[in-house]
Amino acid sequence: MRHRGDDRVCPRYHKAIELIGKRWTGAVIRTLMDGPRRFSDILAAVPDLHDRLLSERLKELEAEGLVDRRVHPETPVRIEYTLTEKGRDLERVLAEVEDWAHRWLPLPREAAPR
Repeated sequence: MRHRGDDRVCPRYHKAIELIGKRWTGAVIRTLMDGPRRFSDILAAVPDLHDRLLSERLKELEAEGLVDRRVHPETPVRIEYTLTEKGRDLERVLAEVEDWAHRWLPLPREAAPR
């Protein structure tokens, strides 16, 4: 938050907004809020997201401590992604953004029912 007389944006706020506001990141986090997901499940849940970009976003979220990658030693090997406690702590924030979007943003044409 800014202090009275200070026009600068808080560096922590700036980092947070850049992190969750990066293209596809919010949608990936939102998908993981429903529980652990495999790579293909996340890809299927987020329209127009491509595997290279999903891989990049998951690595970024893992590096920030928001997502945990779990390898299940089965045949074939099963890899799941899940939110960490830090990642789950965004749930209330993203729910507020979702509520705001429903109040103020029109449904994109490609998502509108036919």
